Amino acid sequence: MTSSLQRFRNFDINLTQAVKLIVYVLLLINFAFYIVEDWQIAQFTRANGGTFLQWTSAFATSIDELAWFILLFLFELETYVLDDAALTRRRLILMRGARYVCYAFLAHTVYAYSVDIVKLGSVEVVENVSSLCQMEGGESSFVFNLDYSEITIENCEELSTASEFIYIDPPDYLIVTDADGFVIETELRVVDLAEAMTWLLILFSIEAAVMLQERSIGISSSSGFLSSLNTAASLKLLNRIKVVLYCLLWVAIAYWVFRGHYVYAWDEFVWIAGFVLIENNISGWRKETTELDSSSPVIRENNAV
Repeated sequence: MTSSLQRFRNFDINLTQAVKLIVYVLLLINFAFYIVEDWQIAQFTRANGGTFLQWTSAFATSIDELAWFILLFLFELETYVLDDAALTRRRLILMRGARYVCYAFLAHTVYAYSVDIVKLGSVEVVENVSSLCQMEGGESSFVFNLDYSEITIENCEELSTASEFIYIDPPDYLIVTDADGFVIETELRVVDLAEAMTWLLILFSIEAAVMLQERSIGISSSSGFLSSLNTAASLKLLNRIKVVLYCLLWVAIAYWVFRGHYVYAWDEFVWIAGFVLIENNISGWRKETTELDSSSPVIRENNAV
C-alpha cells in the first residue's frame, strides 16, 4: 500500500512538472509571435523613426513578455527549485532585486499604455477627405481592430466606406481610422492598461505571499507592515484577492475573443496557467513547512529518548 501511494505521489509530481514544461514552451512560442507582431506594427507606427522611448513603447508588449519570463523563472527558483537551505540572505536579496528590475519594466508597459490612451484625447479629424481612396498613395496607413493596412486604390473601398476619418497619432499623422475603428482602438487600449495593472496587483500579492513564507521559515525577517501580519490569515486574504484579480483577467480574455484576437486570449490563458503553477508551488511550500513544524515535537521527543 505504501509503495503504491508513493508511486502515485511520484506520478503526480512528474505530471505537474510535465504540465509546467508544456506551459513554459507555449509561452516561449507566444513570445516569438509578439516580437514579430511588434516589429510589423512598428513598420507603420514608427515609419518616420522616433526617440528611444517611442521605440520602446512600440515594443512594449515584447519588453513586457521578457520581464514576465524573468519573473516566472525567479519565482520558480524560489518557490520550487531551490531548497530552503539554499535560500541564503544574499541569494534572496539578489533574486528580489532582479524581480524589482522586472517590475520597473512592467511599470514601463503601464506607462506606454497610459500614453497611448492620453494620445487618443488629441486625435484630429482628417480635413477635406470624404473617402479613404482620396488618401491612397500617401504616407498614411489605415488601422481597424489592430489590423494595419497600406492604403491603395485596390483596397481603399474595402477598408472603409466611411466619409470621415481620424488621425490617431498626431503629430506623426501616419495612422488613420474611421469612427468605428476609433471606438475599437479606445476599447483595446483601455483593456490593455487594465490588464497590465491587474497583473501588477497579482504580482504584488505573490511577492507578499513569498515574503510571508520566507518569514515563517526564518530565512527572512520582514519589517514594517508585513512584520505585524499573521501569516496564515494573510495568505488566505491574499488568495481571495487574487481570485478576484484572475476573474478580471478572464473578462479581458472574453473581450479579446469577442474582437477576434484569439492569440491574445490564448496567451492570457497560458500566462494565467503559468502563475497558477507558481501559486501551486507556494501552496506546496507552505504545506511542506507546516508538516515539518508539526513533526518537530515528535522528532525532539525521539531524540530525547
